[in-house]
Amino acid sequence: MKVIGISGLPGSGKSLVTEMAKKRSISVIHIGDIVREEAKKRNAEVSETSVNLREEQGDHVLAKMSIEKINKQLTNSNDPNNTVFLIEGIRSKYEVDLFRETFKEFILLSIFSSPSARFDRIKNRKRTDDSSNYEKFLKRDERELGFGIGSAIATSDYIIINDSTLENYESQINEFFDKIIN
Repeated sequence: MKVIGISGLPGSGKSLVTEMAKKRSISVIHIGDIVREEAKKRNAEVSETSVNLREEQGDHVLAKMSIEKINKQLTNSNDPNNTVFLIEGIRSKYEVDLFRETFKEFILLSIFSSPSARFDRIKNRKRTDDSSNYEKFLKRDERELGFGIGSAIATSDYIIINDSTLENYESQINEFFDKIIN
């Protein structure tokens, strides 16, 4: 079993990696979806829930919840040894450390993109936790950096720079998967 973690600031291009992973029949766990589900249960904002979960249950909480989802899927797998998982949205070194402790074959890929490119993407995608206000965008980056995403990115096994064309970015993603999966 291989587990690929994806890290990167909002709007960097993690979702395209995830889409391309699904086309390769890789099972995907979205940490953001875990937070959005919890926010809905709490009737709270996503950003508030993300902070509160860490304060209430520790910095490893979202990694633990992701591992639970993976273990649940593994119990239903016909061939768990040949299963590949992708965890999108790793935000801290605490999460990276727990994934590395738990999964022998854990690989961290980080996506980097300039703030201006990320802000343009965020304005266009219109998720509930996105803002078309540049100051709010910067504040969100600060929150992500406060979680320790910079430290997580610093421990990456692979980094893809997403500041060129879509075709170039897709090519880099395919090269990464070809190298890792085979």
